[in-house]
Amino acid sequence: MRRSSGAGAWALGVAVAAAAIFLAAEAAGAAPVPHDYEQALRKSLLYFEAQRSGRLPHGQRVAWRDHSGLTDGLEQGVDLVGGYYDAGDHVKFGLPMAFTVTMLSWSLLEYGGDVAAAGELAHALESIKWGTDYFIKAHTKPDELWAEVGDGDTDHYCWQRPEDMTTSRQAYKVDRERPGSDVAGETAAALAAASMAFRETNPHYAHLLLHHAQQLFEFADKYRGKYDSSIAEVKSYYASVSGYHDELLWAALWLHRATGRASYLDYVVDNAHEFGGTGWAITEFSWDVKYAGVQILATRLLLRGDHEERHRATLEGYRAKAEHYVCACMGKNAAAEDNVERSPGGMLYVRQWNNMQYVTSAAYLLSVYSGYLTEAGDGGAAVTCAGGGGSADAGEVFAHARAQVDYVLGSNPRGISYLVGYGAKFPARVHHRAASIVPYKDRKEFIGCAQGFDDWFGRKSANPNVVVGAIVGGPDRHDRFRDDRVNYMQTEACTYNTAPMVGMFAMLNRVARQQGPSPATQRPESSRSTAAE
Repeated sequence: MRRSSGAGAWALGVAVAAAAIFLAAEAAGAAPVPHDYEQALRKSLLYFEAQRSGRLPHGQRVAWRDHSGLTDGLEQGVDLVGGYYDAGDHVKFGLPMAFTVTMLSWSLLEYGGDVAAAGELAHALESIKWGTDYFIKAHTKPDELWAEVGDGDTDHYCWQRPEDMTTSRQAYKVDRERPGSDVAGETAAALAAASMAFRETNPHYAHLLLHHAQQLFEFADKYRGKYDSSIAEVKSYYASVSGYHDELLWAALWLHRATGRASYLDYVVDNAHEFGGTGWAITEFSWDVKYAGVQILATRLLLRGDHEERHRATLEGYRAKAEHYVCACMGKNAAAEDNVERSPGGMLYVRQWNNMQYVTSAAYLLSVYSGYLTEAGDGGAAVTCAGGGGSADAGEVFAHARAQVDYVLGSNPRGISYLVGYGAKFPARVHHRAASIVPYKDRKEFIGCAQGFDDWFGRKSANPNVVVGAIVGGPDRHDRFRDDRVNYMQTEACTYNTAPMVGMFAMLNRVARQQGPSPATQRPESSRSTAAE
């Protein structure tokens, strides 16, 4: 049975959520700190231009970057020019790059209308296409995907601008003999989600993306194995700790959303127990661990009625685990160990290294889940927390999501914005090779491998280039942060930190504008994407 959702339910949901935030703030005697979400959106999209590899386009806005990696794949006889550097180094890792593109695409599917209203839809689509163009190149045969370019060990031995790279550009692939279901599955998910983002503006390209997505999923499912068992070089950097079952479920759900084919939903239901979809109760969502995202996407189908009756019981199992994650982020599960730790300043804390990736992904999942709950209306508009931990309505879930976004933007004990380039105070010594060295356009003389360490890495001064839009690793569990280039756990930024925030900033920009002087009475317009699904 299908339930039509329509724009009205969504609009009402965001209005309810916005009202809940302000009513809670009034009860506490304070109002949320205002943030310029539109500026945050514009800056976040600039970051992806700073991370580009390959030949940069004429419209490149980040002027301190230049062409790089122009011979990638040459030794292997394949064109692997393009794509993204994941962080402050120059390896192109396929798994986190694909997750970045999935999250950028998901942002447009949920909040694309808000991105367009802010005048940033073209830039957002460009950020996705820079990744998907590369994935098309990397998918050289139906059962072959190039999953890495560069070697982390040799890359980390040098501190150079990408324009000066002298490190190995060896490329590594997965295929039938050396499978990689996790990286192939995530790339399939990225391409399927992106196909929907491009469906209105570029239908031919959308069809091409979906074709590659379907082939990659078939490859990932037929030739199963962990990619870090096939590519030893990735193990020290992006090991697939969760295995590949979550990516197979994730890809199938995205393909179901893109195609409407029942066989993909059957796959998610039939493999729910064996693959851990209805078994794992997870408290993090990341480039490696997709279960919370899987569970929330499956719950969306349940709440919308987009399933057959025989799927209901299994989808209810997915919902139970989705709500375990949501409640964990709100600290509402009955058992303390089932909840995510919080810093004194209210930041979700999962682990020391690059904790902000978990903050931004949690904020995104809670936000979209609050929307799904609201669309469901009577009978589905509340979260039930484990062990008698109580319940929460859509407004409360959304309030928790917004609080994490505001923490990132500076509503924290240090008053620092962890979105670089935003606000009066932000990290100035980001652990980022290109940003920390004089721009290539200003000084084209070659800077060698060790020379970068000697002349630039150890400088106490701010980076000569600002990596606008990057979200750094962020503070520790006590809200402490040391702005030092050497402190890579806190000052290195990654593409997948910023990707979930693109849609969030756009949506919050609309909500903030529509709240006006009487927020509880304002009713926002629909935030649905302009992309067809």
